[in-house]
Amino acid sequence: MIDNSIYREDIKYVASLELPWEKLDNKSILITGASGLIGSFLIDVLMEKNLHGLNCKVYALGRNLDKAKNRFERYWASPLFEFVSHDINEPLELDNADRVDFVVHLASNTHPVAYATDPIGTVTANIIGTNNLLKFAVKHHAERFAFASSNEIYGENRGDVEFFDERYCGYIDSNTLRAGYPESKRCGEALCQAYKKQENLDVVIPRFTRSYGPTMLKTDTKAISQFIKKAVDGENIVLKSTGTQYYSYTYVADAVAGFLTVILKGESGEAYNIADEASDIMLKDLAKIIADFAGKEVVFELPDETEKAGYSKATKARLDGSKLKKLGWTARYDIKQGLERTMKMLTEISE
Repeated sequence: MIDNSIYREDIKYVASLELPWEKLDNKSILITGASGLIGSFLIDVLMEKNLHGLNCKVYALGRNLDKAKNRFERYWASPLFEFVSHDINEPLELDNADRVDFVVHLASNTHPVAYATDPIGTVTANIIGTNNLLKFAVKHHAERFAFASSNEIYGENRGDVEFFDERYCGYIDSNTLRAGYPESKRCGEALCQAYKKQENLDVVIPRFTRSYGPTMLKTDTKAISQFIKKAVDGENIVLKSTGTQYYSYTYVADAVAGFLTVILKGESGEAYNIADEASDIMLKDLAKIIADFAGKEVVFELPDETEKAGYSKATKARLDGSKLKKLGWTARYDIKQGLERTMKMLTEISE
């Protein structure tokens, strides 16, 4: 866990939510992408609940043992935590577990440089990796499989709606390198529906917006992550476009709260947007907020070819979160509050 009072407050907040936690009591959960922005926060929440009697065995799956040991050191000796070193593009086996009750697939390339420099890995994690985990879930009699999908599956707004609900289908030029991420996420969702029908596997599909927070990886090249890192390092914010892109964002605590709501309360076979319009903002305004927090300026710079190849083609992607809100989820932090907490934490940690 990140050793910071604000972070601990966020973990305790999510762990205290009125959710049917009893569904996880004396159960087991496999989480891929364990060291990522969402996965690491989710594991911290579950291990916090375990301190208070939840008794949920967490299998944290990732590829980098050293990174995982550094991140989850305080749980390493716990009988309720086990790190599984594995590449999801290969079939998965757990020799010591006949049954795994929940399977959560969070592992994926999720930032522009990875889309441009590892397009094969981007696609295979969302298709081959998803298929391997679905097979694992069936074999190990999972109660529920959760596939972490993305706002990117909606593509470009056709100009006919202000917000994307879960049934919206926008335009994606599939004959481009950048299409690999959204199209493979769409395929991952389709695989989930196929396993629900053919193998009677209970599946849910939470769709994340552009998420951010103190658990973001140092390698993350998303614009918001780069803005925050620049500000924490005391540098000007570099904007590599006109900044008129209008997107939905979610602070990590709210994103994980939404994710848990879908896992524990969502209807089988359904997709849910984890989004709140109080955190919808244009990129240039986002950059200005972060720059103002840090006492810095926003400067414009042309992207290089690799960066350009990884950028989203969507210029307006605002998600409708009303379906999830009907399950009882509400966002605690708007964009300014979430950014302020993130920057304060990262500044304190770096000192």
